[in-house]
Amino acid sequence: MKLAFSAPTRDDKQTRELMTGFVDAGYAGLQLKTTQFRTHLDDPSPLFDAWPALRGRISGLIIGGRLDQAGCDVLRQVFRFAGEARAELVIFCHGEPRDGLTHADLAQFADVLDLLGREARDAGTKLSLHQHFNNPCMHRADLDVFFGRARSYGLTVDTAHLAKSGVADIPEVIRSFAGVIDNFHIKDLAGDAFTMLGTGDLHFEPIFEAIGAIEYDGWLAADEESGADVSLAMRHCHEFITAGLRDATPA
Repeated sequence: MKLAFSAPTRDDKQTRELMTGFVDAGYAGLQLKTTQFRTHLDDPSPLFDAWPALRGRISGLIIGGRLDQAGCDVLRQVFRFAGEARAELVIFCHGEPRDGLTHADLAQFADVLDLLGREARDAGTKLSLHQHFNNPCMHRADLDVFFGRARSYGLTVDTAHLAKSGVADIPEVIRSFAGVIDNFHIKDLAGDAFTMLGTGDLHFEPIFEAIGAIEYDGWLAADEESGADVSLAMRHCHEFITAGLRDATPA
């Protein structure tokens, strides 16, 4: 299993702390938010010139959007960038509101993602669909539609977004979709607010047990969106996750 870190940054100071501090904090990679890479889509070289530690360590690029023509064109641009930057995953948050969508709508989206997933592979990366609150892949039943048959894209499991979406049994999701999970976003939730790991309402012991039970060996990212100090959050999340995985006993 490979640990990564992800966090939005509000200014140059936070960006510097993220880009230069993640290796010393114990992470093998970073999963970049869109604002952290979109100005370099035409050429990743300036990104690596500015932050040499990133070279070979971008585990994922997180991008939101819709699956209309414009949105697909942006995804294709990100695929090309990911291939050039050797980013392993393009993590897609499908920004279409969930309300009012039918089973047929979800199936159509899944077919579009299947085609895009093949294009991602051709570009040297992999497309991963992020389960997300108020996105088409939101509810437990939505997962069955999007992953009901073998497809060319994987699943990013986000613990806080599952809980926020009303999915109570997160370990069941992990066990049921073990064959398609290629990324985890480990995140805590208190009410509707994202919080530092261990300070919210989620019980992580059974989650870590399920991750161990499926013998997962892909990327597991601390997706820190509480607004905490970046350096502090990197250290805290690493300690929380490594301790949780070490202490977990598969049920």
